[in-house]
Amino acid sequence: MKGYLELRCQSAFSFLRAASHPEDLAEAAAELEMPALALCDRDGLYGVVRFAQAARERGVRPLIGAEVALVEGGRLALLIRDAAGYRNLCRLLTAGHRGRPKGQCRVTLEEVERHAPGLLCLAAAAVDTTGEAETARRLLSRLQSAFGAGNLYLEVARHLAPGEERRNERLLALAESAHVEALATNDVRHAHARDRRLLDVFTCLAEGVALDRAGRRLLPNAERHLKSGAEMARLFSDRPALLDAARRAGERLQFSLEEPGYRFPEFPLPPGETAFSYLHRLVQQGARWRYRPLAVQHMQQLSHELALIAKLDLSGYFLVVWDICRFCRERGILVQGRGSAANSAVCYVLGITAVDPVGMKLLFERFLSEERGEWPDIDLDLPSGEAREEVIQYVYRRYGPHGAAMTANVITFRERGAVREIGKVLGLPAERLSEMSELLSGRDLPAEEAARQAGLDIAERRTRLLLELLPDIDKLPRHLGQHSGGMVLAAGRLDEMVPLEPAAMPGRTVVQWDKDDCARMGMIKVDLLGLGMLRALAEAVPLVRASEGVELDLARLPADDPAVYAMLRRADTVGVFQVESRAQMATLPRMKPRCFYDLVVEVALIRPGPLSGKMVHPYLKRRAGEEPVRYPHPSLEPVLARTLGVPIFQEQVMRMAMIAAGFSLRQVAELNRAMKRRSGRWLEEQVRLLFAGMAERGITGEAAEEIARGITMFLGRYGFPESHAASFALIAYASAYLKAHHPAAFACALLNAWPMGFYHPATLVQDARRHGVQVRPIDVGYSRWECRLEPDLGLRLGLRFVRGLRREAAERLFRERERRPFADLSDLTRRTGLRADELDTLAQAGACASLGLRRRQALWQASALAARAERPLLARLPLPAGKSPLREMGPAERSAADLEHTGLTAGPHPLSRLRPALRREGARPLASLSSLEDGARVRIAGMVITRQRPPSAKGMCFLTLEDESGIGNVVIAPPVFERFRAEVCAAPALMVEGRLERQREVLNVRAESCRALVPATGRHTARNFR
Repeated sequence: MKGYLELRCQSAFSFLRAASHPEDLAEAAAELEMPALALCDRDGLYGVVRFAQAARERGVRPLIGAEVALVEGGRLALLIRDAAGYRNLCRLLTAGHRGRPKGQCRVTLEEVERHAPGLLCLAAAAVDTTGEAETARRLLSRLQSAFGAGNLYLEVARHLAPGEERRNERLLALAESAHVEALATNDVRHAHARDRRLLDVFTCLAEGVALDRAGRRLLPNAERHLKSGAEMARLFSDRPALLDAARRAGERLQFSLEEPGYRFPEFPLPPGETAFSYLHRLVQQGARWRYRPLAVQHMQQLSHELALIAKLDLSGYFLVVWDICRFCRERGILVQGRGSAANSAVCYVLGITAVDPVGMKLLFERFLSEERGEWPDIDLDLPSGEAREEVIQYVYRRYGPHGAAMTANVITFRERGAVREIGKVLGLPAERLSEMSELLSGRDLPAEEAARQAGLDIAERRTRLLLELLPDIDKLPRHLGQHSGGMVLAAGRLDEMVPLEPAAMPGRTVVQWDKDDCARMGMIKVDLLGLGMLRALAEAVPLVRASEGVELDLARLPADDPAVYAMLRRADTVGVFQVESRAQMATLPRMKPRCFYDLVVEVALIRPGPLSGKMVHPYLKRRAGEEPVRYPHPSLEPVLARTLGVPIFQEQVMRMAMIAAGFSLRQVAELNRAMKRRSGRWLEEQVRLLFAGMAERGITGEAAEEIARGITMFLGRYGFPESHAASFALIAYASAYLKAHHPAAFACALLNAWPMGFYHPATLVQDARRHGVQVRPIDVGYSRWECRLEPDLGLRLGLRFVRGLRREAAERLFRERERRPFADLSDLTRRTGLRADELDTLAQAGACASLGLRRRQALWQASALAARAERPLLARLPLPAGKSPLREMGPAERSAADLEHTGLTAGPHPLSRLRPALRREGARPLASLSSLEDGARVRIAGMVITRQRPPSAKGMCFLTLEDESGIGNVVIAPPVFERFRAEVCAAPALMVEGRLERQREVLNVRAESCRALVPATGRHTARNFR
């Protein structure tokens, strides 16, 4: 039957209840020549935007709906007939999620009745759970009253399962007696029959059972795939009217998702003002504040931007963002716009951004252009934590619970996590799966080889199945998360445009679409992003004031401070924003930054765009005078002169295409999208147009090839706009200034803002000590939850790093300590209510020193207190006094205990106690490498603090080691990596032998052999392959 269409189809956005991408279902429907297909996922409209787009592109009419669970039992499939039905379904789904645990949705029959207009209902899965015919007829009667004649159906399916025909006959008899039409469906769960294995795995994950124990929870066969009209006609050859009914029902569904009725909210205006007049007034005021003196070129740029903003009716959008920044300033919350918004002079004078685009000659059209046809995107960086949440809650209050919501983040399966999840379902050993997952973090290791190295038998059936399923599960939706900061704002009810559901964090709601789907539907978002470094800066400034009596204004720090740039040139940048990675540290001594613009380039240089385009080394060589500055074509000199003929920023690449090939902004955007998707024919067409445009301007041959290579290698990969790099460089400079001039306050703030940045707290503590900061251990008599500075600028570590210590217990400890000091461990325990395991950890971490107790003595007393709690008769006995019968910990044991229980140590570096033995083996301190010549044979040892193996490095592995003298870089070629893979990937500390590579001030050890070093280091955490 050629006209058959499927009305009940679920995608992987039913989250573990179906197994295909919406796009794959649309493609399968097109291959089957199906005229229309209805996506009807459980509890939401999560995948409908991408489904509708994919279906339209393939000539399939997309039908939209959702399946909802009833509080009274059973499920209804609700399909949208018209715009009113869409609004009602959105509100019904929102109501079903409201007040329920994450991932759960239930609606009452009464709620269904209120939201029935505009919807078509398939009710078989609800009436078949009632158990008796009369109850089912009453339910059908109620649904028929709600949905109206012709909008209620009972669906039957034939999956060749036992007992199915008896159920179908029962449903058909019920339909006839209730005067409700029946129709045929295949109740689809996957696109193709071969996807059934993956659906079984998903079912086991959802039910929390292993495959060999799943039993009847699994579907009996693979019949739930999308079937052609001919297949369905054969299945229902005895009842062709059911297929006709499905076709007629589908014809009733005329809703199109192209326009959900979205409008941006109107900004509350003073009397007598329009949005544009008010914006114009604010811009005039801001211009006089920002530009002193206010020059002609400033006014010309502002007038140009305001004219376009007025033409595109975006005044309200700019006012909304300005209002958020105003709120932040009034509350003393650091805020800075970033991204392409910093290309706008209007954003600059409104105080949204901190970079002067006129002075830096930035391209406004990178941010906003009539030709590109895209909404502007303004990202606001805020201090992570409570300050950011305060801003988010302000937006919720300002625009109401139905006018604002966070965008979703679709959490998808990735290879490493999928290994653990699929393997667990298949019953494979957990320790082997964990090892295989870790091995895959090296990125280029095939899954089969990782399984073999992890000790799995790749010939065994379950292992083979795991390896076969891994590619199928990759990037399928796992569950819905929350975007890092995107908020959608709307006029009217946002829950009539897209369903909302509660976020895991109280006081927040989330739309059911991610940022890309929101953008496709024309929804404008404002990004309120939490930045750990802004939190650190916000804390460091008052710390400097309180501890040193120095007033700092981050907006008015001394420009081009010599101490700051000297520190940057020697790559002393642990903890410094954006320039602390291994690659940045290797670049800084070659870059030799001496002014702010050098820092802007440095921030942008180590990104996938410049790296993929092989721009980094030519730029550094030209900067050092090692190769001449040249341009691919003379016409590009004005664009590339400032970066020595090498494109570093997105704006440069855009201008290259516009000048060399005559591309418009829209064409540049098209090329960028084609590069991102790596889409075959589309990409080929865009590149052809690029070459054709250059040929028209007389650019051919090698020049054209070089320009095209520079553009296409950069576009589609992550590269910074110059404005974005400048915004980040401001924060980088502020963090470097604090590190150079106020190291104690900076280190304290970094530790309190963690997790953030590139390094573990253990590395931050060691770096602070190398900069003269006296780091003091965690102690119940002195520490608070956060780290703090003591009057002599000593850095007291906080209880937040004690593993397993509850914050509420720590807060109780502070309160009691403020009332009066603790007399002894018994007094501490009695007054704070610490659990036995918490007391044990504090004792082993050395946190009871202020009570006069060494670690094992404290541990001995803690054990006695725990025994008293378990045996009340012992409570009358005194605590053991004097030394414990346990030998006191030595330096190595103390260091290991610190790392095991807190992850860091205020004592000597773990490698320092091994130095005599290391010296006997010929291992040099890392700091001494600077005195050696290029090519010198060396042996070094250190804790592994970072491991990296970027895809662009052709199999090279990079390690950062740390010892008591500093940090050093190790480069491992692929053959050496393969020979020592186990040690390199897993050992907490390594002995490395090789040759020193010296390129001026940049030092690396090229490894020839690696050996695991096994000091008593305790638990040590490295940044692995990120």
